[in-house]
Amino acid sequence: MLSPWLELDGVADRLRGWQDAAGIDLVHYGTEASAEEIKDTAVAQPLLVATGLMTARELFPDEEQARRLVGAVAGHSVGEITAAAGAGVFGATDALTFVRERGRAMAAAAAATETGMIAVLGGDPEEVAAKLAEHGLVAANNNGGGQLVAAGSLEALEALRADPPAKAKLVALKVAGAFHTEYMAPGVTRLAELAPSLKVSDPRLSLLSNKDGEVVTSGAEVLDRLVTQVANPVRWDLCMETIARLGATCVIELAPAGTLTALLKRNVKGVATLALKTPADLEKARELIAEHATEETNG
Repeated sequence: MLSPWLELDGVADRLRGWQDAAGIDLVHYGTEASAEEIKDTAVAQPLLVATGLMTARELFPDEEQARRLVGAVAGHSVGEITAAAGAGVFGATDALTFVRERGRAMAAAAAATETGMIAVLGGDPEEVAAKLAEHGLVAANNNGGGQLVAAGSLEALEALRADPPAKAKLVALKVAGAFHTEYMAPGVTRLAELAPSLKVSDPRLSLLSNKDGEVVTSGAEVLDRLVTQVANPVRWDLCMETIARLGATCVIELAPAGTLTALLKRNVKGVATLALKTPADLEKARELIAEHATEETNG
């Protein structure tokens, strides 16, 4: 994931400078680690946020200019931490400190009880909701366009497999546990303890919340929502509705990229998208920024 980025001047040094806050060797896990190693949520979460922060700085070396050009930012689940840092709610070190403790706390909570997640694709929304409730499952992610992620105990997930909603496809997800459900409550407690030690400012551009898709203008509220987010559903469907309502004409997804741009293509028509996966995509991203954003109009 990080190998091509390390060829750029300064990237390796920046990542090494962040690794104490992240709690992991970012260069190692981003280049040499096995899929099994990075499946550990205590590794995956800091790695994802560090990668997003790093690619944002490569795309926008001048942070002040970036905040004049970008109209809004949003992230899915752990990506909301990256988005908050991009909006100026907190700096990279505090963002990585937060995600380090988030990953560790969620990994510990996942290890305490055998839980998991299954993607539910298609089907009648009311019937899908009824089936999840019948089997004691939670729609932990609503990704729009009929894509939900059901989460709960392994026993409940097996029951759903045996009795799925009509015309819905079920896809098991390789995750450590039932994220964004009550099973992650210990993570909320840990992050609430950490929160007062972080330096927080109000967002300097529009920041969308996973809770309800709305723009949040208070840094304190952003932090509160990030704390409780780990045990509550991610409403990416509502974030996409807000992206459309704000009149976005172009969306760039920071590395590792692809998932959110695919969802946007299906659900927000007429918006140009770019998945910034490698340094080879930087020039195209800059061209899109020049085409769609001006400092006078703020995006």
